[in-house]
Amino acid sequence: MKNKYTWLFAAIISPTMLVSCGGDDAGQQQMNPMAMAVPVNTIQVKQQSVTGRDTYPATVVPLQEVELRPQVSGYITNIFVQDGQRVKKGQKLYEIDQNKYQAGIQQARASLQSAKANLARAEKDLERYERLAERDAIAKQQVDYARTEVQTARAQVAAAQAQVSSASTDLSYSVINAPFSGTIGISQVRVGAQVSPGQPLLNTISSSDPIAVDIVINESELGRFTNLQQGKQPDSLFTIRFNNGEQYKHSGKLVAIDRAIGRRSGTTTVRVQFPNPDERLVPGMTVSLNVLNQDLGEQVVIPLKSVSEQLGEYYVYVVQGDSVVQQNVQLGTRVDGDVVVREGLKEGQQIVTEGIQRLRQGAKVQLGGPEQSKPQTGAAK
Repeated sequence: MKNKYTWLFAAIISPTMLVSCGGDDAGQQQMNPMAMAVPVNTIQVKQQSVTGRDTYPATVVPLQEVELRPQVSGYITNIFVQDGQRVKKGQKLYEIDQNKYQAGIQQARASLQSAKANLARAEKDLERYERLAERDAIAKQQVDYARTEVQTARAQVAAAQAQVSSASTDLSYSVINAPFSGTIGISQVRVGAQVSPGQPLLNTISSSDPIAVDIVINESELGRFTNLQQGKQPDSLFTIRFNNGEQYKHSGKLVAIDRAIGRRSGTTTVRVQFPNPDERLVPGMTVSLNVLNQDLGEQVVIPLKSVSEQLGEYYVYVVQGDSVVQQNVQLGTRVDGDVVVREGLKEGQQIVTEGIQRLRQGAKVQLGGPEQSKPQTGAAK
């Protein structure tokens, strides 16, 4: 009986001793620093040649644009241009029936001649009365009347001259000329249409070469663009890229910054002028305006995937010995999968590129993978 219970006691104790021994081994493994290290891939920070650009959505606008509207009433008798035609300053565009205005100027000229003749008669009468008054051969009151009549005649001549000028203006308004060289749009009226002052819109003419591109900037960027406007602007400072990815071959120059910041929007408009000899830029077109920034020449460039963000701040993990520290960085131009670091890193430092999700400040790391020996690709240019 004793042997029976001895065997049972041994059967119970043996697993317990095995578990206890195994637990000691696991505890030793957990205390092993290498078992706690996070495997990561790293690269060494290097400098690369960079041409950094900031991109803004932009709208093409003409430097000059005018709506053509009639200033006198009548019927359209002639249209001298075709829709979409290039026109020169002073070129005839539209003609309104001139018969009424030609008759008006003839009548005004006749009235002017009559007023001049009346003035001449009154001046001669005054001259004769003044000679008689010198010999006391006429009443002084008669001389005064003659002088008043001369003044009235002169006023009539001035009024007649003004009427001739008004009639001449109306006649000139019956022919609408191009106020500047540019491109005319599609006509909104045809021959025979009746028009009156201000109505309807006849057409629109806009200048095409040079042309402008407008962008909207935040208040915080105003100082930068003001300095660009006042300083020497290099040829490649402002460039355009079309929506299909094509690069416009001409570069631009900053010509104007709007007079004020919008109270609600906190933005203002910047205008950049471009040559447009081939009329590739059309008013109303949307393009991308590229502006050179401070990221020029040799700059620190790292993969964008190595950067983390927290509460609007960016940081990377820098390897120091067998652990990592968080290092805040100021980012610059982003191109493809890389980003310029303006502040926070120096050439030669080693940063983590993979395994970032499991890291924290001071975490132990185990370097793995040959990524640090691979060249960085996709650098900003």
